Amino acid sequence: MKTYKVYLVLLILAFSCTSKQHKKEVPVSKPNIIIIYADDLGFGDIGINGAKGVKTPNIDFLAENGINHLDAHCSAATCTPSRYSLLTGSYAFRNKAEVLPGDAPLIINPNKETLPSMLQKGGYKTAVIGKWHLGLGSGKVDWNKEITPGPKEIGFDYSFLIPATGDRVPCVFVENQQVLGLNPDNPIEVNYLEKLDGYPIGLENPDDLKQKADPQHSQTVINGISRIGYMSGGEEALWKDENFPFVLTDKAKHFITENKENPFFLYFAFHDIHVPRAPNKRFAGKSSMGPRGDAIAQMDWCVGELMNHLKESKLLENTLVIFTSDNGPILDDGYKDKAVELLGSHKPAGIYKGAKYSIYEAGTRMPTIVFWPGNIKPGQSSAMLNQVDLFASLASLTGGKLSEEFAPDSENHLDAWLGKSNIGREIMIEEAFTLALRKGNWKYIEPQERPTPDWLVNKEVETGLMTTPQLFNLDDDPEETKNIASEFPEKVEEMRNALNEIKRKQ
Repeated sequence: MKTYKVYLVLLILAFSCTSKQHKKEVPVSKPNIIIIYADDLGFGDIGINGAKGVKTPNIDFLAENGINHLDAHCSAATCTPSRYSLLTGSYAFRNKAEVLPGDAPLIINPNKETLPSMLQKGGYKTAVIGKWHLGLGSGKVDWNKEITPGPKEIGFDYSFLIPATGDRVPCVFVENQQVLGLNPDNPIEVNYLEKLDGYPIGLENPDDLKQKADPQHSQTVINGISRIGYMSGGEEALWKDENFPFVLTDKAKHFITENKENPFFLYFAFHDIHVPRAPNKRFAGKSSMGPRGDAIAQMDWCVGELMNHLKESKLLENTLVIFTSDNGPILDDGYKDKAVELLGSHKPAGIYKGAKYSIYEAGTRMPTIVFWPGNIKPGQSSAMLNQVDLFASLASLTGGKLSEEFAPDSENHLDAWLGKSNIGREIMIEEAFTLALRKGNWKYIEPQERPTPDWLVNKEVETGLMTTPQLFNLDDDPEETKNIASEFPEKVEEMRNALNEIKRKQ
């Protein structure tokens, strides 16, 4: 009897220890979430999707051990609209969101629910690090004091921003809505209409530039690179473009370390591979394509650094990572960095037609990878997805509440994002100076009466802007080579009506 009691006690202790060990291995109910948002990265710009002339081993690792989505889209073919849709769950055309100047006010209404505010209410610590380009303040921005409203007012606990984008002034970092390193005795002034004294102007000093630029990008010169807009003051706070990967990645690592005991949401928005492409010398020659290819290699290094930090922090198994981009690729976007001349056999958009600014598939079909060890079976998916749906999908994942008042266009397709289903959206909109409708593999492009913007005319982009309707069957013609609208007038009418119904939705 005594022997039996001893055995029973040992069995209970063994079970208790096993249970505790098992408990440690079970992910908590609310995983950490990181959205890695590249800039101007095309579907074909990563190795797993066929890149030539540059290697992306860290991104490829995510794809090989996660879900590589082949028909996933940003909502628009330019940066501000896509970022707006990602964070609000609303198509950008509803707010007439377009590419913003560097001194524009915040275009997200602080009174509306956003992806970060929804997660914040659910107990997440939230951060945005990197390129913002959604406006700051409510009128003319005073860069010399706290700038409000901004990320804090729409749900981010911490922010470290490139306030607009690298080719626009002001060329300073903004941390928690104040310019980092600003000397109050050397205040910043920004003007997008009138020239300011203080810095050289690209048009007047072309021989002093690291890269020649078109007239639009030939105003204030900072760090040997001319930008859009005029700036004076703030010398102590100026960034160096070559340091972006290290500064931003270090800030991301620090946020993760500070919040590893809590569920956290990190929106990590790279500047790469947007112009001006000024990769650090550490990455010079890492590709055969010059600065654009080297910037892709630099971006891949940042991904690797972030993933290594998650692994070292023992957070990898409980962190959902979504890697994607804001719009399609562009070669010559204002700076002469030999992106066209050194392209070689590389196809930035893969087989798809168009580019950044284009309503064709290359404008919005993004490299998209979802990685979550132990929770995702590696593979590929052809489910049609849109970044506007991350709001509703992540609400479903985390138990967040989604009011009908907000995120009007966001649908819950969590199973498709995680690779548990190959069924995604039935219908969605694409934006690029006009609207297109995808319904399954049918694609309808709405006629556009307005002329192509002047600044876009010389970019050699197949915009897809026409005064007549366009219809494609992507099953038969994924490269959108033949407009079959005249052959299927009933399908055109069906698609037009479906598009108009979505446009009327409030």
